[in-house]
Amino acid sequence: MSLLKKLAGDTAIYGVSSILSRILNFLVMTYYLTGAFSKSEFGVYTEMYAYVSILIIFFTYRMETAFFRFGSRDGNLDRAFSTGSIMLFGTTVVLTGILVLVAPLLGPVMDTSNYQNYIIWFAFIVAFDALTALPFAQLRLTNRPVRFAMLKTFNILINIISLFFFLEGLPRLIAGGWDGGAAIYDPEDRIKYVFIANFAASAITLILLLPDYFKIKFNFDKALLKKMLTYAAPLIVVSIAAAINQHLNIPLVKHLATTDKNLAKDLVGEYGASFKIAMLMSLAIQAFNYAAEPFFFNQSGKKNSKKTYADVGQAFALAGSFIFLGILLYIDIFKHLIRDPDYWVALRVVPILLLANFFLGLYYNFSIWYKLRDRTIMGAYISVAGSVITLSLNFLLIPKIGYMGAAYTAMICYAFMAAASYLTGQRYYPVPYPIRKMLTYISLAVLIYLTSEFIKNNFEISVPIFLLINTGLLVIYTLMIAFIERDLIKNLRAKNN
Repeated sequence: MSLLKKLAGDTAIYGVSSILSRILNFLVMTYYLTGAFSKSEFGVYTEMYAYVSILIIFFTYRMETAFFRFGSRDGNLDRAFSTGSIMLFGTTVVLTGILVLVAPLLGPVMDTSNYQNYIIWFAFIVAFDALTALPFAQLRLTNRPVRFAMLKTFNILINIISLFFFLEGLPRLIAGGWDGGAAIYDPEDRIKYVFIANFAASAITLILLLPDYFKIKFNFDKALLKKMLTYAAPLIVVSIAAAINQHLNIPLVKHLATTDKNLAKDLVGEYGASFKIAMLMSLAIQAFNYAAEPFFFNQSGKKNSKKTYADVGQAFALAGSFIFLGILLYIDIFKHLIRDPDYWVALRVVPILLLANFFLGLYYNFSIWYKLRDRTIMGAYISVAGSVITLSLNFLLIPKIGYMGAAYTAMICYAFMAAASYLTGQRYYPVPYPIRKMLTYISLAVLIYLTSEFIKNNFEISVPIFLLINTGLLVIYTLMIAFIERDLIKNLRAKNN
């Protein structure tokens, strides 16, 4: 139990930066931008960050996970860090140069010449983020979550300050008579300042992490690098497949939902805004992964490690079920995080995407076995199969039912991947997950949500009364869980007494 408390504590600390990041996405990138920009402009923002999620994989090629694997071994920390860092620096320079050179060719392909400039900005943003990957991984591996969270939080604050300077402060300074501002402010292309703010935050974060590079003596170990790359290679496939599964649906909505280019950008904007609300589930997943990945590796050789993994999986399933239900029962509150009500038409994707993210979280729990057993090729097989499902169903469903097709595809894909990881894990590295209880948690949560929807659709009641009813439903769900886990609760009380 003490190990779980430590993991929970680290998850909470990592969650501070993760939560602030999501607050940035909601209060600024979602709430503020959905009021400050049109649907089509917000669609551009959503699309660009979908591409970035794929680019970052090619820039980092899962070197941070290889660092966890080999840096966690006795005496290997500095050698793994320096070897990986030198390799990352060289490839980052090359890839950044390529992106800058091809930007003039890619820009027109993406519908507007402005995309050329966006690509250049993002080339450097991704480069800076890639160079911070190993220092951040080192903080996680050496159990320094406070410094990790402080740096992530500072990154967020710089992003916010820069964004409001360009979009609010600079126009007011120009209106007040500052002629110099007109030379750097373009009112016809304001969305680019969102990207420039990100550039500033990423650059400053890299500068703050430079001392972590200089604390060690650099030693490039070719033999170790070969092992790290061999270990990471299948994980690159996993990551690319994961990016396809998580983010390619956004550009696919743009290109498959309609032949009207302007309407397509609006649809991406609507879907992207509601996608942000569903991503609240991934907030917990991200915070959990930051703490859990190094934790799992550090526990791998210890007694009762499998029981610990099972307890962690059960805890995640329970927490994820409460998050799923909490968001949906109070969606009439959460929807106001999207400032323009015109976007609310896409809120019907939220329940489906929340379930998708729940299954994704289970997949991350179940998939740890192939990382621990050095069978990462199995992860590649599962992820590629998931990508085949994603592409096939998106091409089939999006032309028929629009972005609802993208949402259903994500749910089916992640459910498959979670099941495949669990079943293969039970064969090669059996962990005693209480799978029936874990599925019961989410099944009851779905049942409670459907009950709420039935009440909403069949009775005319005000929003405050409806929220009160939903609070009662949440209490009922909590009592159900307490009944299911009555033996565990008794044991915990006995230990505390």
